Order: sequence, then C-alpha cells, then structure tokens
Amino acid sequence: MEIGLSSYGAAPIPELLTEIERAAANGFSRFWLGEHGGWDPLTVFAAVGDRAPDIELATSVVGTYPRHPLALAAQALTAHAATGGRLTLGIGPSHAPVVESRYGLTWQPPVQHTREVLDVLGPVLRGEEVEVRGRSITAVGGVAAPGVIPPSLLLAANGPRMLALAGERADGALTMWTTPRFLGEIVVPTVTTAAAGRAAPRIAVGLLASVTSDVDGTRRRVNTDFRQAATLPTFHALLDRQGSTGPDDTLVAGDEAHVEETVGRFADAGATELIIFPVGLPEDQDRTIALFADLAKRHRR
Repeated sequence: MEIGLSSYGAAPIPELLTEIERAAANGFSRFWLGEHGGWDPLTVFAAVGDRAPDIELATSVVGTYPRHPLALAAQALTAHAATGGRLTLGIGPSHAPVVESRYGLTWQPPVQHTREVLDVLGPVLRGEEVEVRGRSITAVGGVAAPGVIPPSLLLAANGPRMLALAGERADGALTMWTTPRFLGEIVVPTVTTAAAGRAAPRIAVGLLASVTSDVDGTRRRVNTDFRQAATLPTFHALLDRQGSTGPDDTLVAGDEAHVEETVGRFADAGATELIIFPVGLPEDQDRTIALFADLAKRHRR
C-alpha cells in the first residue's frame, strides 16, 4: 500500500513547491492537492516541472462542473507532460450546494453527469477523438498532445453507483470519510466487481490523521473544522450508511503504535493507497508527517 501526503494548498506558490520537494525527500509516493477555493492544482503541478522527480502528483479532486471535459483533458495532459508523466487525475462532480452557490450552475444527477464527462475525458486522455451529445455534456473532437501517455484517472466516489462507475470507467476510486470496515465490506467489493476484466483498480482513501497525546481535543477540533464539509449530502449519506456520528468517527488519532495499527487495518481492507491529511496542533501535525514518512519509506521498499 502506497502512502501519499495531501496539502490544503494555502501557502504561496514558492512555499507550496518547496512543500512538494519536502514530501519527495520524506519518501511519500504522491503529493495530493485539491481545489479549496485557492490555487488550481493542475497549474501548480505544471509549475513543478522536473522538480522533485521522485514523487508523483495527484489531484484530489478537480471538479467536473467548472471545466468542460475537453478543456480539462488539455489541462491535465499539459501538466502530465510538463512533469514527465507523473500525474494522477482525480476528478469528481463536487456537491450540489457548491455547484449551485459558488458557480451558479444547475446540478445534474451525479452519476449521469459524471458518466457523460467520462465518455469524453477517458478517450481524449488516451489520444482519441469523441463525438458526445449527452443530456449535460456535448463534446466533439480531441486534444493534440504528441508523445504523452495517458495519466491515471480516478473518480471520487462514496455511494454505490458512483463506486461502480469508478470501477467500470476509471482506473479506480478516491474515497473519504470511510472506516476500514465500510471500505472492506462495501467500497472495495463494489469497485472491484465493476472493474472485472480490466486492470485491478486503485482504491485511494483520504484519511484525517493525527499522532497526538490529546485525542479528545483533536476530535473536537476535527468536528469544528470539518463540520460544514460533513453536512454536504454525499458525505452526510456516507457517514449515515457506515454508522458514523460525525467526521471525528473517521479520524485516526493516538500514539504512533495506534495510528500504525489502524493503517494496517486499511491495508487489510483493500486500500491500495492512503492520502494523509495531517490534523491537530502544529506539533502533532509534525509528528504525524514524521510517522507516515517512515511508513511510506517502509511500504515502498
């Protein structure tokens, strides 16, 4: 199981590029960056260029609504080429409140919308041309990107139909707020069954983690900091399905031994990679990064 490090991307660009280089030096397999109302992750990765050559780069996630899939394919292939073929493109439809309030767009049924996006994005990333005239997406043509192999494509998914779509049409799934039990009983079997006859799917799991002596305080902080995210319909439904009362139920917190033991449970459940979101006090985040850097090096040997 691979271990990658996620950033919220709040730093100035030079500091963010240094953060990527530091993650590479620490032995993490990937550096993950999502859309958080700030820097565009694909543009940041293009700026990395040939720096930090020992780490792969991944988006978690790029929203499908603000970008037409032909434009997204062009941007992803550009970043992939600029970094020497190190990109994993993680995409997702985001959430109705975000799409409608932030962008002023009309929310479509997510499985239908995402399937149409993948009808365009998958073939175009492979160098093909498309003619798609769907209910929400129309696209004709392709993207000229000479000499570029396709980047790996992952789909953010938590519900059963999106998980199946990730196995059927992408290279795997990105999931967040899940427990080892739900991962092993629902997520992995659903994605793997849908991917039958194709390459074994990637199962990337976002994990809030904290190596800390103040577990209760960290849980309170997580419930405060992530309270709004947990009310989004997709995440709220997932928490309900797995019997979680809030985001703190999915937090991995404790001393080094406890956190490492829990990581093993995710590996046993079928996660192929973890995306670590360090949380807690700054000194706890430092301990967290140090532990997972050690685990990342051990897992890569």
